[in-house]
Amino acid sequence: TILIVSRTNEQNFLRVTKQYLPHVARLCLISTFLEDGIRMWFQWNEQRDYIEATWSCGYFLAACFVLLNLLGQLGGCVLILSRNFVQYACFALFGILSLQTIAYSILWDLKFLMRNLALGGGLLLLLAELRGEGKSMFAGVPSMGEHSPKQYMQLGGRVLLVLMFMTLLHFDPSFISILQNLVSTALIVLVAIGFKTKLAALTLVLWLFAVNVYFNAFWMVPAYKPMHDFLKYDFFQTMSVIGGLLLIVALGPGGVSMDEKKKLW
Repeated sequence: TILIVSRTNEQNFLRVTKQYLPHVARLCLISTFLEDGIRMWFQWNEQRDYIEATWSCGYFLAACFVLLNLLGQLGGCVLILSRNFVQYACFALFGILSLQTIAYSILWDLKFLMRNLALGGGLLLLLAELRGEGKSMFAGVPSMGEHSPKQYMQLGGRVLLVLMFMTLLHFDPSFISILQNLVSTALIVLVAIGFKTKLAALTLVLWLFAVNVYFNAFWMVPAYKPMHDFLKYDFFQTMSVIGGLLLIVALGPGGVSMDEKKKLW
């Protein structure tokens, strides 16, 4: 009975929100790129000086790096929100992520590397959504099923997204911490293998949003303190992962998943 009620509530939620959930998901997904692009504008000198000092690349190349980040991220966000050239915008944001991973030495920081990979997972889901829209124009054309690129994009996006939650696990002996780790681990495994995916993803959205607002409340820290920028960066990165999870709620897990296999049993 509990399972039936849970399933009914999930279906009612999706029915009510299906019109605007993808739009909210895309807005959340690009939020960290939007914030970072704006930050490049307001912290132009600081960002340029950091790159110049770190890589000894000279004033001109450092300025080009900041300009590329600014235009690439803001331009990509505008294209995604306006639903124009979304595929090229996603590729541009993938490139920005890769460039920042090297330029800011994220490659050697496991926590930030996993979060960047999670952002990449969100972009993969956005590309999968685009492929779905494209296929809808050709009614009657046979689907390639679970072997289509879209299905593997959704699988890769799901697996990469859960990396964000690996950075939130706290290994201490308190009962609350152990309980939280067990529940969150169970949920991310469900999302990764695609079992009860929409319900698990929606639960993770609610949990991650609550954790984000509580721990990354940058608006409570004065703007002149370094912690303000750190918390702000963390907050919007987490919002982007929430956007990826909302895409999973809206689109489903795809063909390479336990939920899809259950339909054949």
